[in-house]
Amino acid sequence: MGADVLPILFFTSLWAAVGIGGSMITPRGPQRQLIQCILMLTAGCCWLFWLCCYLAQMNPLIGPRLSRRAIQIIAESWNMPIKEG
Repeated sequence: MGADVLPILFFTSLWAAVGIGGSMITPRGPQRQLIQCILMLTAGCCWLFWLCCYLAQMNPLIGPRLSRRAIQIIAESWNMPIKEG
């Protein structure tokens, strides 16, 4: 099980459009370069945060804690008996 390519491409293109497109439509003025820099940094940080959250779901550090009875019920419903060792 791995990361699908479509969501990664979609959100990469979305944040690229915000960073590049937003800096292109910035109105002229004394603070234009500052606004462009802020928009590009915001887009880059939001994309990186989204990517980390998305990829962290591929290998979660904390899994569900089930009681032994719950594991037995799940194993019985899936027709996979637990081998006592």
